[in-house]
Amino acid sequence: MTIYTVSALADRIPEVPEGTGLALDLSGVTRLDTAGAWLVATLQSRLADRRSRCDLLGTTREMDETLAVVSRAIPQPEDTGPPRRSLAMSISDFGRAVAETGRTARGLTAYLGLFIARLGRSIRHPGSFRLTALVHHCEEVGLKAVPIVALMSFLIGIVLAFQGASQLRQFGAEVFVVDLIAVSILRELGILLTAIIVAGRTASAFTAAIGSMKMREEIDAMRTLGLDPATVLFVPRILALLVMLPILGLIANVSGLVGGALMSWLELGISPEMFRTRFVEGTDLSHLTVGMVKAPVFALIIGIVGCHAGMQVGSNAESLGQQTSKAVVAAIFAVIVADALFSVFFAEIGL
Repeated sequence: MTIYTVSALADRIPEVPEGTGLALDLSGVTRLDTAGAWLVATLQSRLADRRSRCDLLGTTREMDETLAVVSRAIPQPEDTGPPRRSLAMSISDFGRAVAETGRTARGLTAYLGLFIARLGRSIRHPGSFRLTALVHHCEEVGLKAVPIVALMSFLIGIVLAFQGASQLRQFGAEVFVVDLIAVSILRELGILLTAIIVAGRTASAFTAAIGSMKMREEIDAMRTLGLDPATVLFVPRILALLVMLPILGLIANVSGLVGGALMSWLELGISPEMFRTRFVEGTDLSHLTVGMVKAPVFALIIGIVGCHAGMQVGSNAESLGQQTSKAVVAAIFAVIVADALFSVFFAEIGL
């Protein structure tokens, strides 16, 4: 029973009815290798699944040892059934999730303090500030994001005007679509959607760049050379976001208003001159102020989340991918939560 004869032997094994047994007489076997032992072991396993037996007769000590080794080496199928979860396990998982969230929040707060401290040091010692890095990141964060932000806001303005016209036409109040577009874009949608786009685009870029440097031990090399990673990596990136996000928000506001004016002209017959007149008369400067006040906060959130996630990357590519995904999700979630808090705050103070 060797690898050369095992196929022919497998064809000669008869079908055994369920609940019956089979006896294999191995007294005439002169040589048994692992292939023959595999045939016997799989036959025993198959019959056991059918509640049948397979008795071995005439085996020697060497045969028994070979059969035992091969039987142990055959992989067993894993139990794919859903694990039974108790109430204690669910509470334990919830507690771990809460603790992990608390650790992440504490880490983000620490990175915010670290950024403020390093920014203050750069102001006291201007020679340590890296202006070239700031200009580079302003281009990456702001200039290259202008097309997608402008296009997105333009389309949002078109959608708002079209949907608003469809609803307001029922009441003969089509002219108020100008107020709808102005308030929605200036207060909420312009800066919020811009921050969401920047969060998906920039938080992932920050995490990937810093995480790759951490994987290649470049950050350890920077510390060895006496360079502070927070000053070199964090301050230019977050400061670039603080500078460029309000500018992107203004571009988004203008694009959204242009899109809304265009759709109002096509759908409602409101000319650009009439749209501008109604916009100037019916829109208060406070709406723009409310939107722009949010921009620096959103920029801080996106930058700190991206830098923090980059520093949590381990030594493998899988960790880099996981942290990049977490950074995008966390940044978008935090931006939306901050926007909701701003809305409640401004509503309470009557602004």
